Amino acid sequence: MASKLRNHVTDLRGLSRMAVDATTGVADLAEALQARIARTPARLGGPLVQAPVHGIARMVYGTVRGITRAVGGGIDLVLGRAGTLLGEMDSPPGREAVLAALNGVLGDYLHDTDNPLAIPMQWRSDGRVLTPAAMAQDSALARAPRLLVLVHGLCMNDLQWQRNGHDHGAALARDLGDLGLAPIYLHYNTGRRVSTNGQLLAGQLNALAGALPGARLHILAHSMGGLVARSALHYGSLSGHDWPRRLRTMIFLGTPHHGAPLERGGHAFESLLALSGFTAPFTKLSRVRSAGIMDLRHGCLLDTDWAAQPSEPAHNQRTPVPLPADVRCHAVAAHLGAGPVSTRKRLVGDGLVPLRSALGEHDDPRYALHFAAGNTFIAAQTGHLDLLSAPPVYEQIRQWLAQ
Repeated sequence: MASKLRNHVTDLRGLSRMAVDATTGVADLAEALQARIARTPARLGGPLVQAPVHGIARMVYGTVRGITRAVGGGIDLVLGRAGTLLGEMDSPPGREAVLAALNGVLGDYLHDTDNPLAIPMQWRSDGRVLTPAAMAQDSALARAPRLLVLVHGLCMNDLQWQRNGHDHGAALARDLGDLGLAPIYLHYNTGRRVSTNGQLLAGQLNALAGALPGARLHILAHSMGGLVARSALHYGSLSGHDWPRRLRTMIFLGTPHHGAPLERGGHAFESLLALSGFTAPFTKLSRVRSAGIMDLRHGCLLDTDWAAQPSEPAHNQRTPVPLPADVRCHAVAAHLGAGPVSTRKRLVGDGLVPLRSALGEHDDPRYALHFAAGNTFIAAQTGHLDLLSAPPVYEQIRQWLAQ
């Protein structure tokens, strides 16, 4: 079902702002690269030539940036007025998927620049926003003794729990309807810091608990969503919220509790670029990935994980966040092969998250999560996204929630 969002003129407005920033960014990159070259020893043209050339270059690049911002500001003003006049219209699932991916990669930039393409955190049902007041009036939610909160992963949205004709939330509401289970879906900007989204989710869950005071809570989280949920529980408990006391179950599907290799590879490439004076200006391009993605390097959950080195958190800087003792916690991991789990299958995992990371295993006992016996499940021949629809995975989730 389509969702109700701002008119698509806001898409043009958001994209025009990105184009302006990209153009000025290229000018910055070119100027930095030229400055690097100018500072190197040269047989032709010494300091007497370099100084005036560099001064002219600064003037040219400054002019390019000034004109770009002026034109961009005019476009933004016109589109802003047009969007107000045209009002709202439905947003198809394809657009929702593109916005989710864009927010995953550039979400912190979109938020920090107040770009209209930035996704705000909100509750949704069938793609439509649910306010606390609307929840209290929704008969299915208001009467439900158990609420299943679904938290999606990186570059995804709430509509993408629907995969291959299956939606864990809808299926569980159908199969466990006699137990009073009702699903509610979180929609959020996955490009922001996990700790930022964790604090926002803690507030959203507090409002949800206030609107539906009789319900017990269960969380089903996919991938990054599991990190956000763990962060939210930490901050909710720290703030004295009521909802952590009503939380009964947390189920993690392919959550990189200790990070994912792909982001570590991106960080290594960025470090290599910085080694050379000529390639150093290009590190700006290598950093065109969101803070949320960088959190996946080691599975950072808290603001303090970034306090010492905001751009490059070391592995041992993470604050250990154990699983809650009074909540039933379950982990589902997957590997792509068939048969017994080998060392290679453990490393490859579901294609994105290694088995050990998804199961919370770690050589350092401070970080090991220690899921209880019987509270983990390994799915064979299953990729990271297949965790959203694989029948064995669903059956295991259903059994855990039916207990």
